[in-house]
Amino acid sequence: MRKDRLYLLTVLSITLVFLIVSVIGAEYFVKVSANQLIEAQVETSKREANEIASIIDFQLTQNLQKDAVLGQIQKTIAKTDIDAWFLCVFDWSGKKICHPNITKIGEQITSNANLLASLKEKNISDDLYDLLVSSATGKDGEINSEVIHIVPVKSSDLLVAANVNTNSVSKQMKKLKRNFYFIFLFMGILATVLSSFAVRIIGSRYEKDLEAKNLTLASEVINLSKLNSDLVSYQEKKEKDTQKEIQEEKEDVQEEVLAIKETSETSKKRILTYVRNELVPVLISDIAYVYTENTITYIVSFDGKRSTSNASLDDMYSNFDPTLFFRANRQFIISISAIDKIIKYGKSQLKILLNSANASEEIIISKNKAAEFKQWLNM
Repeated sequence: MRKDRLYLLTVLSITLVFLIVSVIGAEYFVKVSANQLIEAQVETSKREANEIASIIDFQLTQNLQKDAVLGQIQKTIAKTDIDAWFLCVFDWSGKKICHPNITKIGEQITSNANLLASLKEKNISDDLYDLLVSSATGKDGEINSEVIHIVPVKSSDLLVAANVNTNSVSKQMKKLKRNFYFIFLFMGILATVLSSFAVRIIGSRYEKDLEAKNLTLASEVINLSKLNSDLVSYQEKKEKDTQKEIQEEKEDVQEEVLAIKETSETSKKRILTYVRNELVPVLISDIAYVYTENTITYIVSFDGKRSTSNASLDDMYSNFDPTLFFRANRQFIISISAIDKIIKYGKSQLKILLNSANASEEIIISKNKAAEFKQWLNM
């Protein structure tokens, strides 16, 4: 119901706009068309009046009798139509001498002096159009005419006048106006009908597009809601997994701490070494590094003293705190306190310089153990 009302209001609006435009436009087009027609007729009448005046002047200069010349002119213009535009001849007193309607001969000619002066001065037909539109039709057979142009005959007291039958031309103007209004009315009805169909078709198509967009939007909303639901579920699951991982990491750390504590508690404080034939106990905290050479295990203290042991490097390393000692390679175990400098060696190897007294050994950490060594340093 609301759609039909909208269509009706749209059609009524178009009709009203077209009606206003038609009323204004019709008046303008009628006046423009009528003025063009009047201007053409005025120019034609002026040319004919000039030609008649020239003919009369020529005949009189040829010593022809004035009455004979006027009689010939009367015969010529008597055959013309007086329903619109016609010519007549009068003398300086205003008495009509030649006229298409013979009953008008002898009458005084009347003219609108302002109109005549306006046409002569401006060479336009606006005043004549206004006169024709405003003039009232007289009785049947009555002729209301206006002089629109006067040409004097040079060698006589005669004047040739171009006249317009205002009643007849006014009827023509009214007929022209009716035709214009009829055309605009027809165009208005046609435009209104076509506009109503166009509005209905465009409105229906717009509604279909709008419904399609609404369906698409509803589908997108449903998909978005589902996506949000999945996202919430994923976040909850992720949060649970994260909490589980954190708990597991905490348990692992606690186990490592306990292991380190147990290792620290159970690790030895000193080891038994040999210096020649003497047994010498050495504090593990005083050991700078341990190495093997020719199947003999050597223990080097920070003060540079050396001793030997019958235990292998693996056995020795099992007695050390792994946070303080590192198995650099197959030959060396080094204490973190004994490291002086760490230098890049080769492409991905490391070279360790020790700060122990009289330490001249080169300790190379391979590419495979370099990452483990760096992790041990950050422990």
